[in-house]
Amino acid sequence: MNIVILDSFTTNPGDLSWEPVAARGPLAIHDRTADADIVPRARDAEIVLTNKTVLSRDVIAALPRLKCICVLATGYNVVDVAAAKERGVTVCNVPEYSTPNVAQAVFALLLELTNRTGHHDRTVHEGRWAACEDFCYWDGDLVELAGLTLGIVGYGRIGRAVARVGRAFEMRILAHRRDATGPIDGGEYADLDRLFAESDVVSLHCPLTPDTQGLVHAARLERMKPSAFLINTARGGLVNEADLAAALDAGTIAGAGLDVLSVEPPSASNPLLRARHCVITPHIAWATRSARRRLIEATAGNVAAFLAGRPRNVVG
Repeated sequence: MNIVILDSFTTNPGDLSWEPVAARGPLAIHDRTADADIVPRARDAEIVLTNKTVLSRDVIAALPRLKCICVLATGYNVVDVAAAKERGVTVCNVPEYSTPNVAQAVFALLLELTNRTGHHDRTVHEGRWAACEDFCYWDGDLVELAGLTLGIVGYGRIGRAVARVGRAFEMRILAHRRDATGPIDGGEYADLDRLFAESDVVSLHCPLTPDTQGLVHAARLERMKPSAFLINTARGGLVNEADLAAALDAGTIAGAGLDVLSVEPPSASNPLLRARHCVITPHIAWATRSARRRLIEATAGNVAAFLAGRPRNVVG
């Protein structure tokens, strides 16, 4: 079967190999694909691989040979899954490849907010330590994590991994999920109102769906402690960005660490780019070389399973 990768560059900018996928059939690789080029490039493909290139209802309808869509990610909101299902097109994702990386990124963001390592490094290189009368200084409050409450919204694989790291920092865990079952070592389940009110850190790990769109809004931010931090390594659309920027500037919460925004890359008008105490990274929580290698291998496995008539990691 013909296989097309629409946006290979972010997954593999050249430091890895697509051979595990190429071994499954004729493969066409495109670094990036503009909307107008999707149908021409994928017209003869039975299997399409996409990371962030959107496969809408109209696009799916215009690809008569399409049989399978493999998303090079865990989140699959770039695909109109309902339209694919109506057409009998299988949609697969990769659910586990980045778990340790995202958990690591959560605490990289949180530690930047609490220890301000990058900020202090910049002040040292600017000459402030060399000009200091004392042997040390700190610019703003430094926050100890031990004893704080970590609220995790979405207690799946990544949420549990974040909880494990939180416990290593001696944090108390609150978690929220749709089916609040099963034990939580060192913590307990809580509804969203309680979690936002009691947590010193709220970390988002739920998918972006119509139900979770704008889950973090002004009213929920008002429930948070003024000393609390918000971390988002999931999807930007979970957060009302105007409300978050207003809350940061007003001191409603102490800070935010974001690896995702609602539009990526962001426009210059995004209010979070100018909000106080807001650390933003360019959607890199998933992107270590180890994780990207696992992603390619798992996607090749998804293709192989589909070709064998036993599709796996099917969504929708």
